Amino acid sequence: MRDDTRQSKEVLDYLNAENAWRDAAMAHTEALQKTLYEELAGRLDPNESSVPVYDGGYWYYTRFGPGKDYPVYARRKGTLDATEQVMLDGNQMAPGHKFFQIGSTRVSPDGRLLAWTEDTVGRRQYTLKVRNLESATALPDAVTNVETDVVWAADNRTLLYVAKDPVTLLSERVQRHTLGTDQQADALVYEEKDPSFYLGLTRSRSGKYLFIALASTEESEWHFAEASDPQLRFRPVRPREPHLLYDVEHLGTDFVLRTNWQAPNFRIVRTPIARSADKSTWRDVLPHRKEAFLETFEVATTHLAVNERSGGLLKLRVLPWQGGNGSGQGTLIDAREPTYTMRLVPTPGIDSPAIRYTYTSLITPTTVYDYDLKTGHSELQKIDRVLGGFESANYATEFISAAARDGKPIPVSLAYRKGTRLDGTAPLYLYGYGSYGLSEDPEFSSDWVSLLDRGFVVAIAHIRGGQELGRQWYEEGRQLQKKNTFTDYIDVTRYLVRQGYGAKDQVFAEGGSAGGLLMGAVANMAPGEYRGIIAYVPFVDVVTTMLDESIPLTTNEFDEWGNPEQKIFYDYMLSYSPYDNVAARDYPAMLVFTGLWDSQVQYYEPAKWVARLRANKTNDRPLIFSVDMSAGHSGQAGRYQQYRDTALEYAFILDQLAARH
Repeated sequence: MRDDTRQSKEVLDYLNAENAWRDAAMAHTEALQKTLYEELAGRLDPNESSVPVYDGGYWYYTRFGPGKDYPVYARRKGTLDATEQVMLDGNQMAPGHKFFQIGSTRVSPDGRLLAWTEDTVGRRQYTLKVRNLESATALPDAVTNVETDVVWAADNRTLLYVAKDPVTLLSERVQRHTLGTDQQADALVYEEKDPSFYLGLTRSRSGKYLFIALASTEESEWHFAEASDPQLRFRPVRPREPHLLYDVEHLGTDFVLRTNWQAPNFRIVRTPIARSADKSTWRDVLPHRKEAFLETFEVATTHLAVNERSGGLLKLRVLPWQGGNGSGQGTLIDAREPTYTMRLVPTPGIDSPAIRYTYTSLITPTTVYDYDLKTGHSELQKIDRVLGGFESANYATEFISAAARDGKPIPVSLAYRKGTRLDGTAPLYLYGYGSYGLSEDPEFSSDWVSLLDRGFVVAIAHIRGGQELGRQWYEEGRQLQKKNTFTDYIDVTRYLVRQGYGAKDQVFAEGGSAGGLLMGAVANMAPGEYRGIIAYVPFVDVVTTMLDESIPLTTNEFDEWGNPEQKIFYDYMLSYSPYDNVAARDYPAMLVFTGLWDSQVQYYEPAKWVARLRANKTNDRPLIFSVDMSAGHSGQAGRYQQYRDTALEYAFILDQLAARH
């Protein structure tokens, strides 16, 4: 089944046969799929455009055109009334490729050149290219097999990028490319020897420094160099040490750090650049608080903005560098709903008079605000348009708590259309993830309106393995405590049914990637709780994958799951690995998605899992496997293309409801 070339006729025939079976099994829903697709796509604003960002004398933005799958990257000089200059048009670049995605775009400091990364396979192995914006011509430079991160040096001719191992796909090296030279001549800037670390590149908001960001689950280390240094001599902000995590920004003669040093939920400190390696110079700006997890921050000349989690929700705090309200805590921006998400939007320009953020909830489309640092007022910039007759006032959202079997309260965000009966008769759609410390925040999805309008209650279980309730919430859902993630999800399911938010025989579970592991685990542990399970690109063959370091990204994962070369981890992984725990039992109806070119979870994992499920399941509920032969981990990149899978998923769910009796 494993073919790393993805050219084996036997393997391709097998996967194509699965797709043929999918099409045959779902043929009776073709009209419903068409209706759902038109419904989903019809909610999109055909002329969607981002809020412009000012940088270096230009206003930058992205926009879509009616019926177009890919964004247009554009700018206007000086004012928004100036003539538009198109920098990149994905719709002109995509033809001829089965898959196409622009990773990142970076304009040179002098505004003359555009560097971008693109993926034409779906494998997240990007190619770096450059265009002269003045002449609208492409330069001959093409650097292959790179991560999406790219930064310019101050000389406007030097680019730094992260090179990947072609087999393991690990980010291994930072290299330096000079325009007009061959990739083979690119100099090594930094090489990471520890295979558990990821590499990233970024630029300070001030523009003065370039950073190499190195991070594993439990350690981080940042290196910095002046962007104007011809030699780009990098040195560590603070050398790595066990269990020390930090992020860095620049302000004047100081670095500003978010760190977990003596602060499990992180704190913000400030330190002189010349002495940043000496932790005795780290002085608190925003001290550690047990009740609040500090997630990200943005530095401005006069203020600090911090995304913090408290009570399970992502909020925004803004405080001045000097003075304040007397508490030293600044201002927590108010919210108007019981469950919501406020997210900082990184923007260039440390001297900007405003901080940008988004506000959203399960029933409120994404809304962009600029927080005026002088007046303290949030100024509305944009509300995402949702077509098709959507009105937020027609829906309700709640934020409740379900008790885990060990007594821990599990936050749950949910939404439903007003008038939906909450008496145990409504179908329930429950989403979960719970890994890597990634929090699943209550954010608006126009997709879910199709379920809400059909009487569903839609819920997100904020289970352990994320950081919704702080760092400890994550620690209790990884390695030898991983099963908490699965039992939390099951306990939330049972609680919602008991409380009348869903009918016992109408619960549908959905998760992807590590959330697909969650789906596989609960399918084995509590199959009777779910009418249907939808698993996207699921990580399900845990033991086999983690034992094979030739499989992409495996070594990066030891801190998350454990190293099965150690018996204690081997035995624990084996006890929950979905593939290894398939047994002769009745399983829910299941729809499983994968992509042939998936870089994160190789296609053969779900293929093997589906085959074993078919060989062992004891009931006749459908098990459908859908393989995208031209995409990877995130599916199709096109704005409209992605709705084909969603329409299939929802048709599958509705078909199961219709057949439940």
